[in-house]
Amino acid sequence: MPPKFDPSEIKVVFLRCTGGEVGATSALTPKIGPLGLSPKKVGDDIAKATGDWKGLRITVKLTIQTDKPRLRDRKKQKNIKHSGNITFDEIVNIAQQMRHRSLARELSGTIKEILGTAQSVGCNVDGHHPHDIIDDINSGAVECPAS
Repeated sequence: MPPKFDPSEIKVVFLRCTGGEVGATSALTPKIGPLGLSPKKVGDDIAKATGDWKGLRITVKLTIQTDKPRLRDRKKQKNIKHSGNITFDEIVNIAQQMRHRSLARELSGTIKEILGTAQSVGCNVDGHHPHDIIDDINSGAVECPAS
């Protein structure tokens, strides 16, 4: 695999083409595509610049420097502490809205799915960890609405 592209680096590319003609852009793509340039536009520019040498086979030297860096995905920060808190009534309300999409047989199963999502995003339910609420539902300490 080639090394990462550095935006401040000046890249020099040599091409053999016929003067004054737009060559096949498929030949330009492997060399120019990774640099973030349009092969069709570069081909048109080469044809315009080599108009004086019409019909002759010439070597073209392209010096490419891109000013703006490519967009990168931002790095995820690890060990972020979330401090969200939601009430159990809001969880039940969300579960009732999501009920038609859930694969659970009962509303309590859908509530557990929502609690699992709350746990994965680091949200507490009434100040307690969501998995503790799931354990309470399984043991019967917390009652879920019928529908």
